[in-house]
Amino acid sequence: MIDKIKKFNINQVIKILFILSSILFVLPSIIYLIKNGTILGFDKWYCFLLNNTNRNSQTLIYLIILTIMTILYCIIIKKQKELFKNIRQILIYTAIVSSIYLLSISFMSSDIFYYLGIGRIDSKYNQNPYYTTITDFVETENNRELLEEDKVLEQGYINVWADTTVVYGPLWTIICKIIAIFSFGNIDLGVFVFRLANILIHILNCYLIYKISNKKIFAVIYGLNPYMLIEGIMGVHNDIFVISFILLGLYFLLKKKNLFMSVICLAMSCAIKYFAIILLPLFVIYHFKDEKLSKRLIMCIKYGGIFVIALIIPYLFYIQDISVAAGLFTMQTRFAKNFYIMVMEYFTPQNLPTIINKTLLISFIIIYFFYCIILLFKPKIKFKKEAKSIEYFLIAFLFLLITNFQPWYIMWIFPLIIWQSSKNMKLIIQISLIAQFSNSIFLAYSENWKNGTPFTFFMLLGLTLCIYFNNKKPYIYTGKERG
Repeated sequence: MIDKIKKFNINQVIKILFILSSILFVLPSIIYLIKNGTILGFDKWYCFLLNNTNRNSQTLIYLIILTIMTILYCIIIKKQKELFKNIRQILIYTAIVSSIYLLSISFMSSDIFYYLGIGRIDSKYNQNPYYTTITDFVETENNRELLEEDKVLEQGYINVWADTTVVYGPLWTIICKIIAIFSFGNIDLGVFVFRLANILIHILNCYLIYKISNKKIFAVIYGLNPYMLIEGIMGVHNDIFVISFILLGLYFLLKKKNLFMSVICLAMSCAIKYFAIILLPLFVIYHFKDEKLSKRLIMCIKYGGIFVIALIIPYLFYIQDISVAAGLFTMQTRFAKNFYIMVMEYFTPQNLPTIINKTLLISFIIIYFFYCIILLFKPKIKFKKEAKSIEYFLIAFLFLLITNFQPWYIMWIFPLIIWQSSKNMKLIIQISLIAQFSNSIFLAYSENWKNGTPFTFFMLLGLTLCIYFNNKKPYIYTGKERG
């Protein structure tokens, strides 16, 4: 009896400590909001304590809190059977932890203000954000007087992306428009609603991962990962919505055997960020795995057409000419936080990164094309095996082809974590955490493209160490539990 009480107390202490570590993480934001009363005018990017504190001190504090969160997260994964009896308890606890971040300020990204800004000029002022920037609207149309009454527009106008047209798919622009409507021109309310939406999507993703896998541990791995909490909720990045549509696609494919809805969900995912198209051949061919080659081919064409139509429909709300498509690839002309930065800094000629990127892109397309052909002809297809292959393609796409790499892009590889080997599963979790620790270099030295070199160095060093030690003890036990 005494042992049970002790175990109960220890488990409760672990949960409480993780909640307290999250409170510590958002405490500077709470202090800032109490002191200033509003987030309007906030521009303290890469400043954890949100003041002029010495950068070395603030980085150290950030790393200490992140380390505490990471240690507790690892303990929670290990003891998840004792800590949570069922998925309901996991979802409630995840909701409690996530809600703490409602009070946080996105100090490592200003994207949320850009999202609200483009949503505002779209919903309130009927401007097409694919052709008109926030700056264009305010300055060209001589609408500066609007800044006095519209605080969402004012904050969007001072944002670093204010002079950039939308670089995301149209579904994201529609989502931004809807959320901006509920801001009523108030930046604080807009941020609150946006972050609340991300929290709800985060909890939905936890539930979907559980429903797809029938294992509680995957909901824990995803939902309580400090990386997900910081980038997905505090950072309010749209990648969390992309993951949600991918997971819905997997749910309809594997649990409901409904390929039509699965393809629609995948198209919606691509209508935010296009990378999810990599999954399309697997979805269609797997669904018709027991059919003859001729029918597989016909169904690939049919559902490929459905995918394209579903993807085009959101564009009809905004598209005026082909320049919209060109704008979506704007980010690929920029270089940040990956090995391309190291090449730019230490090697010549200056166009070498572009040459490398194009070479890798062509190689990727060729290899992926032949993979799809082989998959089409395979007599027996096991989803687990093919999910592992697709995960490698996603990782290659993420780390080798994306020139403007950002830490939150690592979310892309989480939907398929269910089918990875225990060793790879552990490595994916470690990669996400390594990225968060490595990103602290910008807290220490501020935002500058050259700081992408030490960021990449620490990423590679951390990855090397994890691979080395994982070979000694590679496994995460996922078990067979249901509940």
